[in-house]
Amino acid sequence: MTTTSSSSIPHLNQKRKWPVWLILALIVFFSVGSYVLASRIMYRAGFPLDDAWIHQTYARNLALSGEWAFNPGKPSGGSTAPLWSALLAIGFLVKLAPYAWTYLLGALALWAISLLGENMLQKLVPDYHPRFPWAGALLALEWHLVWAAASGMETLLYALLLTAVLVLIISGSQKYFGIGLFIGLTVWVRPDGITLLGPAVLVILLCQPSWSKRLRSLLNIGLGFGSPFALYLLFNLIVSGHPWPNTFYAKQAEYASYLNLPFLERLGSEALQPLIGAGVVLLPGVVITILNAVRRRNWGILAATAWLVGFLMLYAWLLPVTYQHGRYVIPVMPVYFLLGLAGFLEFIMKRLSRLGWIIPTFWKLTIGVILVVFWGRGAFAYAQDVAVIESEMVDTARWVSVHAPPGALVAAHDIGALGYFGKHELVDLAGLISPEVIPFLRNEDQIAAYLTKRGVNYLVTFPDWYPSLTAGLSPIFSTNASFAPALGATNMAVYRWPAP
Repeated sequence: MTTTSSSSIPHLNQKRKWPVWLILALIVFFSVGSYVLASRIMYRAGFPLDDAWIHQTYARNLALSGEWAFNPGKPSGGSTAPLWSALLAIGFLVKLAPYAWTYLLGALALWAISLLGENMLQKLVPDYHPRFPWAGALLALEWHLVWAAASGMETLLYALLLTAVLVLIISGSQKYFGIGLFIGLTVWVRPDGITLLGPAVLVILLCQPSWSKRLRSLLNIGLGFGSPFALYLLFNLIVSGHPWPNTFYAKQAEYASYLNLPFLERLGSEALQPLIGAGVVLLPGVVITILNAVRRRNWGILAATAWLVGFLMLYAWLLPVTYQHGRYVIPVMPVYFLLGLAGFLEFIMKRLSRLGWIIPTFWKLTIGVILVVFWGRGAFAYAQDVAVIESEMVDTARWVSVHAPPGALVAAHDIGALGYFGKHELVDLAGLISPEVIPFLRNEDQIAAYLTKRGVNYLVTFPDWYPSLTAGLSPIFSTNASFAPALGATNMAVYRWPAP
């Protein structure tokens, strides 16, 4: 992108007192730390998703016993993100797990995204060289990204790798072996990282001047991608007998009913998620960036935009769920924000008429106000989410670990905290570590027969999730916590199985 001379905005080239990386690091650690503190004030520190404890359980078993298993001694493919679980395992080796090390990794990922975004925008918009890294600060304070950084999940590591690959493509890098290697590494965090091959191949076909160079570039990207991808498939075959992790199959089976909704409605729900917050004010900037890219034939930006739309369509087609603040869409949000910021920065730096300052100023103030307001709302939402998981899943897991006799077999839909805090073998009703239940995930009659056949002793669930299974059963434990009912949910309960 090109803009007017920086002489019209002299403040942009003034020397900074502090380096960008340090400024953004301070903002990130303040931002993530504030969210963790908010959860501590509301109830106690923890994670806002039970799935985070699945990663912690795999990581602990890997660090302490060297095995890739959720139930000790039984290898399984229940971790969607082997690379993330492996990184978490380091925390157990250095005695900082499960909390401090996990929060640190999330904060580092957010810091890297904010720094990467700031540097990219300074290259895309030559006149943007401020004393304060405003664009990076927006990324560091965007509430979805902060929530994800403190979630204990692989979300921001995945977002970082996605963003890094697309920044390389947008910048016109021709290091295709390295780009392919990055894409292969991304698959180790989430299988849908393979979709990054699309924009990479598209840019090669459009930008290379001859077929010989196109074929050479495609060969390089294929060689870079092939090695880590082949190892990923082999890893899954060894631990689960399938080329993809169990979650790949289980999630689609569990939420198959969502596919009954019209496709455009599903797509709209997915596309709405980045707009909840400052993203809605950046939408005009995205339009500006796309129009400029079409006019200048910037194939990198157009390929990244096409990938972003395609990613949303893929989830609308296969897994159209937006719960937990759009957790499956969060990884693509940095790309959306960067496209919006690029158009925004170019617009506000143009020479305008005497009264032309009104629109840019109003736009800047609106972005700032919405960013701060939603950052605060996000902190409350994060604290509330953590309180639900801690008061329901974690407290129940601690009760089961103390009161269920040794050797008892426990069935549950949410196995994360039970696996980490408990001492019992688990049967997973969501199919992550018990893939044999995937064909009948929502059939309660078949589940009941399966539990009896397996010799299950205890059933742990929210009563309204399995109304037929729990009908006629009296709980021997219920959390009676206030957070879940306040959100319209029920309390988790423990039942003897089969009924006495």
